[in-house]
Formats: sequence, C-alpha cells, structure tokens
Amino acid sequence: MAQTRTTRQTISMRRALRREVPSIVGLLADAQDFAAMRHYRTFRFDDHTTYLHQIEALLRTLSAQGGHTTVALFDPEEYAEFCADTGLDPDSPASRARYTTELAATGTLVPYTGQPMDTLVPTLIDAAVRRATWEYATTLLAGLGECADCGQDVGRAAFDRASRLLLRILEAAGPGIHHLVCSVPAHDEQLVAVLHTETRATGPAHLDATEGAEFTTVLAAGIALGSPGGLVLRTTTPDTPEAPDRLHGWRLRQGTLHPLNDAEVFNAYCTDADTGEPLSPEPGVEYLAGFPLDPDDDWPPHH
Repeated sequence: MAQTRTTRQTISMRRALRREVPSIVGLLADAQDFAAMRHYRTFRFDDHTTYLHQIEALLRTLSAQGGHTTVALFDPEEYAEFCADTGLDPDSPASRARYTTELAATGTLVPYTGQPMDTLVPTLIDAAVRRATWEYATTLLAGLGECADCGQDVGRAAFDRASRLLLRILEAAGPGIHHLVCSVPAHDEQLVAVLHTETRATGPAHLDATEGAEFTTVLAAGIALGSPGGLVLRTTTPDTPEAPDRLHGWRLRQGTLHPLNDAEVFNAYCTDADTGEPLSPEPGVEYLAGFPLDPDDDWPPHH
C-alpha cells in the first residue's frame, strides 16, 4: 500500500513538473517546404495534409497536459544551413529536434491556444512575413549611414520622424479601434506593415510594442528612401455601433505624409488593384480625407 501511494505521488509530481516545461513544435507550413523535407530518409511523412492532421493531434495532446506550447515555422533551407554550420547530420530526427530548439530563440513563434490548423498556419506564415519585413527594413535603415551634408544618422532620423508621425495620427484619430496599413517600395521589395491599436477616451493609445516597432520601421524606410508610399487608417467605435467605420488616407512623398482628399480615398478602396475595375463601396463605411498632421520640420534631402 505504501509503495502504491509513493508511486502515485511520483506520477503526480512528474505531471506537475511537466506543466512547468514548455514545448516547441516545428511546423512545415506549406506543401513546398514539406516536399523539400521528403528528401530525407528519416522524414517518414509522404502527404502534407496527413502531416498537418498529425501535428494538430500532437498539439492537442501537449495542450491537454497543461504545459505551454509554441509553434515555430520550420524552414528547410535554414535547417540545411544550420546542419552544415554545426556539423550535424540533416537526415536525423535528433538534428531536426535540435534545430527546432534553436528556433525558440531565433525563429518565428506562435503560441498554441487550441486554434484549428486552418487558423494556425496562416497566422504563423503572417508572423514570418512580418518578421522578415521588419528585419529587411531594419537592415536597410542601418545601412544608410550618415548624411554627407549634415552628418545625421539617416536611418535613426527617419525612424524618429516616423515615430512622431504615427503618434500624431493616433492622437488625431481619437477614441476607437484603429487599423493602420503602410505600404512603401524599397529597392526591389514592396514593404507592407499593419498595426492594430485602441485609443480610449482618456489616456494614450494601447498598442503592441512589436507591431508598433515593425510599423514605424517600415514607414521610416519609406521616409529615408523618399519612396512614394501610402498609409491608410480605419477606425471603428465599438461604443457607438451605429456609427460607420471611418477611412482616412495619406500619400507618402519626399518623407512627408500628405492627406488624400475624400475622392482619392474612395478611389483607393473602391478600385480593384489587379484589374483597375471599380468595386462597390463597403456598407457602413465613410471614405474621408486624411486629416492634416501638425507641421514638422521639413525632411531634408539626405545624401
């Protein structure tokens, strides 16, 4: 009897300890990455759909054990490079586990909270795209160096200006839930950043620090390069559900955000970007001019 009680206590303690240990699961999100891993003899899956079902079952099991589980985007090319750099055999489950562990510090992660796979996969891919965009824009700003005329760090000056512009937009937008999108061309890339935030009747806007930094960095890249980009703002007021959503827009030109008029905002939202054909206006939406921002020092042409 005493031995049985001790065994039960041991099992209970191990279960409690298991809840203290986080889990990370590497996920091959798309069929192309999955096909690349099939070249390894020890990778035993041959169908991506079946693989996703098995991953989902594993995630549910881990979640049922009470621990914290995150999902990481498994990149076959980066995995091969990792194995080459560390001298590991890429055709080994242990090497894949080692790489997945490394992703906890360097990769794109999404917490698993029971969401279905058709929600989890797009969320993970979107997070990876945002991270890559942020890293690209950050590298771009860091590589601009100092202005040959004034000696300023161009990237830092552009980031500071982008921060001020974002704060002014959120202050002027007033209370509500705000959805902002910034799009700027940068060399051979089209950089897009999205920011969700809420401003209450009193106090500053509440925004995620990472999203805010991503958004500001992309806007700063457009400012620093003088790219002809754009920024749009959609505001919803949940406290007054009968009120329509408000859409505003600005054109980024020579480092400054210039308000679009209401017709330009309407045309931007109600035109198919691929075909140029007109689209029906969205019900319950007002297409409004971008509001003027407080004057700022003119952005000088840095060289």
